[in-house]
Amino acid sequence: MSSLTSKLKNLKDYRSTVEPKVKDEIILEYAPLVKYIAQKIASRLPSNIELDDLMSCGVIGLMDAIEKFDPSRDNKFKTYAEFRIRGAILDELRSQDWVPRSVREKAKQVERAYAKLDKELGRPATDEEMCVELQCNMDEFHDLINKSKSVSLLNIDDTASMGRGDKKLMSNLMENSRSANPFSAVNYKRSQDLIKEGIKTLPEKQRLVLSLYYFEDLNLKEIGQVLDVTESRVSQLHTQAILKLKARLRTQFDSHEDLAAS
Repeated sequence: MSSLTSKLKNLKDYRSTVEPKVKDEIILEYAPLVKYIAQKIASRLPSNIELDDLMSCGVIGLMDAIEKFDPSRDNKFKTYAEFRIRGAILDELRSQDWVPRSVREKAKQVERAYAKLDKELGRPATDEEMCVELQCNMDEFHDLINKSKSVSLLNIDDTASMGRGDKKLMSNLMENSRSANPFSAVNYKRSQDLIKEGIKTLPEKQRLVLSLYYFEDLNLKEIGQVLDVTESRVSQLHTQAILKLKARLRTQFDSHEDLAAS
């Protein structure tokens, strides 16, 4: 990929329109990356979402990356392209608003319950404690978790749900603004620390799922083989981990804001 990326870098002005031939070559070479990202997102979506539709959105994101890539910045084109491809797919899913309102409400209900118990207990709630709080049995609770996974997927604004490439890219993109703004630098560092501490409080299997999914780039099926559980169970563990982290982060940020206001 370096030879094609160098063609981008060798353009006299990266802001000018990339030659159609060069653009076509890059699209063909990075097509497997588009498919990989689309498949990874599709694995956590309802079966009625077509993979081809996600890949089409991913190609649009790739074309956008080709046009907007700035070789003067310290970013690899592949990392930038991953960010744009994933963003284009998720933006399209958001615009379609394919998640029913009832599902969104259920996801909020679960997240609020996690946040409430986290604040009361000082740790993430167990499944049994959540069942008591939500007044449901274990099967009903797991059904809620399964329905919430589609909503948690779209919350990519939370650092906890970003992949390694996203976090690295965002870190690079924010580097100048952080160094120029001491408040932003402190806030960013505090967010990182809260996420690290939140991950440490998760049950071992949930921590392992996050590690294998985001840092080892394994898909849900592969993680299931490692943990000797079903792909559906891996999806549940992933969703629970994300909801718990979101709840803990919201609780921590709310408490910091309360202290700052007092």
